[in-house]
Amino acid sequence: MTWKTPLNKFGHLSILPKGPFRFIALDVETAGKTAGGICQIGLCFVSSAGDLQSYSVLVDPEEPFEKFNSELHGISSETVAGAGTFPTVYMALFEILNSHSLVQHSTFDEKALTAACARYDLPMITSHWSNSVTVARRAWPELKGAGGHGLANLKKHLGLSFHHHDAGEDARASASVILKAEKVLGKPLSYLAINRQLAFQFENPARE
Repeated sequence: MTWKTPLNKFGHLSILPKGPFRFIALDVETAGKTAGGICQIGLCFVSSAGDLQSYSVLVDPEEPFEKFNSELHGISSETVAGAGTFPTVYMALFEILNSHSLVQHSTFDEKALTAACARYDLPMITSHWSNSVTVARRAWPELKGAGGHGLANLKKHLGLSFHHHDAGEDARASASVILKAEKVLGKPLSYLAINRQLAFQFENPARE
């Protein structure tokens, strides 16, 4: 099941689904040149049964939009007019994010949140982050040199249906990559996301 709210620019977050969840995939879009200028946050909540519930919210980045960024994700200063600022939206999400394992595609999203928290002097979530790029490389090594493991290429290779550079859609895509990789490799995210050397040690324990 996929559930998605309309873009909720005013930060009315009471409609978030209730957990607990296996993990939450998170994606952000940014307005300009600064890493912390977040203009959209997307989440995909993954249940123990593998159901996906996606959500996205616009954020006023309180900084100018770069033309390149707006052309990429379609968000502009007009789009976010009246939206909540990062402190308002982030603190409304803080409890649910801080109590679940998080998935991101690359490390961009965690870095953006860290920068935004530093900018506003807010506490950074302490959740464990997994990188769906790392997991995808283990599941589909043949894509190295054949388009790579970015979401756009994985979309084509795995037959995913989503609108790239919409934070809610990209979060759902990242979650879908994890679920498909788990099936391909026959192992859970908790195993797939660990360091390769640790994985080798688990598979090949030292003989005493």
